Amino acid sequence: MDVRELQVTFDCADPHGLAGFWCEAIGYACDAPPPGFDTWDAALDAFGVPPDQRNGRSACHDPTGAGPRLFFQVVPEGKTAKNRLHLDVRAAPGLRGEERMAALEAEGKRLVALGAARVQRHEPAPPLSHGFLVMADPEGNEFCLD
Repeated sequence: MDVRELQVTFDCADPHGLAGFWCEAIGYACDAPPPGFDTWDAALDAFGVPPDQRNGRSACHDPTGAGPRLFFQVVPEGKTAKNRLHLDVRAAPGLRGEERMAALEAEGKRLVALGAARVQRHEPAPPLSHGFLVMADPEGNEFCLD
């Protein structure tokens, strides 16, 4: 069987804003406009998309090509329950103990300044858990700093 590309899709209220958050959070870049256009606004003008309908979707990608593309689409309903699937942002790989937790706390503070919320801290419980932070993005989608 061939390996398939993976895209992670977020249902949200503000695709452009949430894409911007995740770009800053994990070092991704927003997708470039289609060939022949310098900006997305120029492309959307040419496609006849009214200004009030230009935040229906957004996407970003790993500039190295290693990670999956993230796609954000507007949906009419808000988030109502805990995610069944979440992202783990590897903010302290290889670190253990207080050094690990300090690195996670520092990254958590950076993400809170970008609009995330801190949800819970899980202390190290070796051998299976080295500790992690549960966070929520600006629209309440849970993710972990691991």
